[in-house]
Amino acid sequence: MKEILLLIRPKQWLKNVFVLLPVFFGGALADSNILLQALATFAAYSFVASSVYCFNDIIDVEADRQHSTKCRRPIASGRISITKAYLLMAFMLVVGMAMMVFVGDSWYKVALVLTGYYMLNLFYCVRLKHYAVIDVCVVAFGFVLRLLAGSLATGIPLSKWIVMMTFLLTLFLSFAKRRDDVVRMEQTGIAPRKNTSRYNLTFINQAITILASVTIVCYIMYTVSPEVVARTGSQYIYLTTVFVLLGLLRYIQITVVDKRSEDPTKIIFTDRFLQLVVLAWAVMFFITIYVL
Repeated sequence: MKEILLLIRPKQWLKNVFVLLPVFFGGALADSNILLQALATFAAYSFVASSVYCFNDIIDVEADRQHSTKCRRPIASGRISITKAYLLMAFMLVVGMAMMVFVGDSWYKVALVLTGYYMLNLFYCVRLKHYAVIDVCVVAFGFVLRLLAGSLATGIPLSKWIVMMTFLLTLFLSFAKRRDDVVRMEQTGIAPRKNTSRYNLTFINQAITILASVTIVCYIMYTVSPEVVARTGSQYIYLTTVFVLLGLLRYIQITVVDKRSEDPTKIIFTDRFLQLVVLAWAVMFFITIYVL
């Protein structure tokens, strides 16, 4: 069971919280029906994502065996056979798609988005991740699809600002992750990925700076957008900007100063300062929408 959990990576399900953002930002947390539809979509995305993780480890098995840490993954280490990995991949996909029965009337729309996400990620594992810049854009677009699925499942329309903000923020995190690969390549002389040689620290540092700047501007535009103010009934959302700025600065510090940006999910689970910032942002946002 331990090896199966390592293969399907339940910790990475944290990324699927983006499915729930339309409910949170839309002020619909008190609506039990909408919340259940969103949670069903979250579960579907989590199982389907685990299917992708299985496929990724199958495709990358030889490269993982040459990696300093990835060599300990279940397939690369030989603890799970490729045949069993394919079976687990199929099982997780079936379970994920079966969750559509709990989504409601819009299940077919969500299923279409989920299918598109799955096919895009399979293509990413096979080919797209080998092309610099394209690889991080595909990852960021996957988060936009999560957002779209949450919107379709709940019937809550998306602000253009939150779509742009999601793409920019996840693009920022993806570039930060690639920076870790470049640092490792400069230290060992071995490229962790085929496309790492097409990145360098100067390029990535500039990309991170640009994306962080545009993201914070985009967030400010979101908080003062007339449509968002009208939908939430609050004029105080802009107060949460300070926590977004602190979060971005902290993540840049972790990336550039501490040089440990390999896994964004691991950072969220281990960095206390970042956890407090995210919690403070969520509490402040909740108060401005649901209390004030």
